[in-house]
Amino acid sequence: MTDGEIAVAGPERLHPLFLLTGIGRGLRGLTGAYALVAYLAVSGKLWLGLTIAAGLLAFSIISVIIYWRRFEFRVGQDDIRIDSGVFSRTHRSIPFDRIQDVDITQGPIARVLGLARVTFETGAGSVQPGKEDGVIHAISVQRAGELRNLVRARRSGAAPAAAAIEASDEAPIYSMTFPRLLLAGTFNFSLALFAGLFGLTQTVGNVAGFDPFERSFWERVLSAGGPAREYVLLHPAAAAVAGALLLVLAGLLTGATRTVTREWGFRLDRTGVGLRRRRGLFTRTDVTLPTKRAQAAILASGPVREGFGFSELKLQNLAGDEDKSGNHVLAPLATGDEANRILSALGWRELPDPVEWKRVSRSFVWSFLLGAAPFLIAGAAAQVVFLPLLGFIWLAVPFALWFARQLEWRRIGYALDGDRLLIRSGWWRRRTTVLPLSKIQSIDLRESFVTRWFGTASLQFGVAGGTALAPHSIPAIPREGARQLRDRLLGSQP
Repeated sequence: MTDGEIAVAGPERLHPLFLLTGIGRGLRGLTGAYALVAYLAVSGKLWLGLTIAAGLLAFSIISVIIYWRRFEFRVGQDDIRIDSGVFSRTHRSIPFDRIQDVDITQGPIARVLGLARVTFETGAGSVQPGKEDGVIHAISVQRAGELRNLVRARRSGAAPAAAAIEASDEAPIYSMTFPRLLLAGTFNFSLALFAGLFGLTQTVGNVAGFDPFERSFWERVLSAGGPAREYVLLHPAAAAVAGALLLVLAGLLTGATRTVTREWGFRLDRTGVGLRRRRGLFTRTDVTLPTKRAQAAILASGPVREGFGFSELKLQNLAGDEDKSGNHVLAPLATGDEANRILSALGWRELPDPVEWKRVSRSFVWSFLLGAAPFLIAGAAAQVVFLPLLGFIWLAVPFALWFARQLEWRRIGYALDGDRLLIRSGWWRRRTTVLPLSKIQSIDLRESFVTRWFGTASLQFGVAGGTALAPHSIPAIPREGARQLRDRLLGSQP
């Protein structure tokens, strides 16, 4: 009996060990109930709290058992059918020609138990928001691999064995060593995280006795004495500097930990259908990104990271969204040569060096001051009525943002590189987008009363798989130039 014949041999259920993993997942979703149980326990109603806890545990166990009994999937000749639901049944058929690929994910418990979660990527998302209609939560790793090979075989017309993409002896296109992981974690330090830690110390720091910006905190930490304690006592600003350094260290450690756990064992290989990416320390993911589904490539960097010659390479792909912007990471920290090697593996040309960027209108900067005019007028009025601090803030903030916009304008540019459009944007969050003209589905020419006053317009490009959170656009192009560029790009499409 062949693999294909085994795959269509009647309905299948989730692995019995799903009862263990499912109960844990159900209990994690009852955080509000845990708070109630803890409240009853500290209120002297321990038995009532224990009774509620036992009831919740019994409810979770029964729910998981019923879900396991009612969940089935069938592999047919032309599609995969998933039947789920207890009171309201859902019967979903996923044709093989609509499945872009099959992703396999293993959490820490699943890896110990030899289970895997299988997701059928169709590029259309769930039929109903919040539901996972194309997911099989827990089957054996071997069966997950068989399903993936079978789906690819049905799409290509080859035998399941020929569609397998198991690891080969060939060197990966890209991989990450442990020093590279630590370096990537250092670059992943976030100012938002620093601001969050600072806000936490200022709101609950006094209550918890942990405020590294107070001299008393460092006096307790350095209670044994020594030069460091004497320096803190003699220099009033020393506590603030030490507190800031402590938060920076915490941010660096957090970024490194998050990066190492997520990107551990990162490996990118070429397969018959695209690029296969494996990564993760606790939760191991195995994702294949079909080359034909690639819509755009994005090189993300920053002033520091770019200064060291590194960037993060992402791929906008039809096969599901990995983050809020709908992009998949192909290389968390890559040099220019590594990024070009990955682009070549996609069948795309390397980036030209140098790129002849065309700058946008300087109205991108001055239009901001026009929009900030009410704040500038209010700041000047505050100075007149003897409110110098408030007036200073209302004047300083717009000018600081204007200066940041000036830096951003210096980097914004675009260039036509044969059959693709290159877009560069951002100063702090730098982006270089590689957008094939054949992937552009729509071009919107946008104007407002401010841009019309300056005689400019912006172009926004609609690409399959993109989101409104991260559109590809070029701002502040002279109006006539924007129309000509739009017509030229649309005329270049097949």
